[in-house]
Amino acid sequence: MTEKTPHANPSKNRTPRHRAREFALQGLYQWLLNNEDAGAIDANIREAHGFDKSDAAHFDALLHGAIKEAAVLRSGLVPLIDRPIEQLSPVEHAALLIGAYELKHHPEIPYKVVINEAVELTKSFGGIDGHKYVNGVLDKFAAKVRELEISGSKK
Repeated sequence: MTEKTPHANPSKNRTPRHRAREFALQGLYQWLLNNEDAGAIDANIREAHGFDKSDAAHFDALLHGAIKEAAVLRSGLVPLIDRPIEQLSPVEHAALLIGAYELKHHPEIPYKVVINEAVELTKSFGGIDGHKYVNGVLDKFAAKVRELEISGSKK
């Protein structure tokens, strides 16, 4: 039996979907730094302590979807950021990919929830003010891809 690695954020009040986002962030981080195969990353993450308490289907969608669509997601994010995407921290970059993927492909999740979750991921794993940056970029991205939802919520 393989020994499970401890999780970086031991908070006990996490939903299975939030845990899936945390694991997807870790997988995307690994992919961004090492350009490792998505299948190998997936297998490694599934061995992590606490993965059994995550929403595995949502993890799959986020990790594999964000990797598969990284170029398309980045092309939507690039006009909204103030520097070359290569200069983003890997945590901010991964959180933006997750948020952009969810905004585009999971309309059942309210846009405010998607943005808040990406902000929380960045607060947990990123630098001091990275969450503010992620919030601003995803807010602009949401205005583009969830225009009807956003305009409906302002009425």
